Amino acid sequence: MIMPNLKVNGRDVEVDAAPETPLLWVLRDHLNLTGTKFGCGMALCGACTVHVDGAPVRSCVTPLAAAAGKSVTTIEGLSADRSHPVQRAWIEIDVPQCGYCQSGQIMSAAALLERTPQPTDADIDAAMAGNLCRCGTYPRIRRAIHRAADLKSGGSKT
Repeated sequence: MIMPNLKVNGRDVEVDAAPETPLLWVLRDHLNLTGTKFGCGMALCGACTVHVDGAPVRSCVTPLAAAAGKSVTTIEGLSADRSHPVQRAWIEIDVPQCGYCQSGQIMSAAALLERTPQPTDADIDAAMAGNLCRCGTYPRIRRAIHRAADLKSGGSKT
């Protein structure tokens, strides 16, 4: 078996897993990065969202082979101390209710802000449409994304 190389959260790793193994299970079971959650297994809920070369992907349907040689960022790699603007905004706005979907929400929001530093409500709705929250914290998620955009631009208004 070929052992794919990839960079996870800035660290080069070699994984002993079949190329068709979903990236989610490589992250959770082989690398013990359990912040990325299993939700549906069909790329419908967004709980498993990670970044591959900066783009948000659903790791439950992304085979390891598709990530080979690429840079993968999980919720653990966004920042070690919750200092990323999206994480700071999530805490400030008190977004989570149950919290299960939140790592995927945060990863999708972080990718959005990399592409669109000052998103409109429509931008947020489009970017976050694939992330489901059973608790219905969507208004807080939207507020937190706007707040993160402000924090990222150096603003301090609330």
